Amino acid sequence: MLRTPASQRRLDILEWLRDPAAHFPAHRYLDEAGVSSEAVAAKLGVPRQVAETHLELLASLGLLRTRRIRLRTYYRRDEVRIAEVARMFEKGW
Repeated sequence: MLRTPASQRRLDILEWLRDPAAHFPAHRYLDEAGVSSEAVAAKLGVPRQVAETHLELLASLGLLRTRRIRLRTYYRRDEVRIAEVARMFEKGW
């Protein structure tokens, strides 16, 4: 995780997903599943593939959980994992 350079876009995504209802349009699965890559791409103003790259990296680090519903993958924060990572940095690793 530490080898991945911090990207402002990734930090923005994590911040937006803290309160997705305030940052993304409402949809059927927002509360239970999270936000789609399409919604993140629209907010970032980038192609879907670029948003998916950021989201997949965050998910591979364990900072996001994924849920597949039909043809879409939805993303939401893993608050437990984020808290663990924050504690590690507070302790000085």
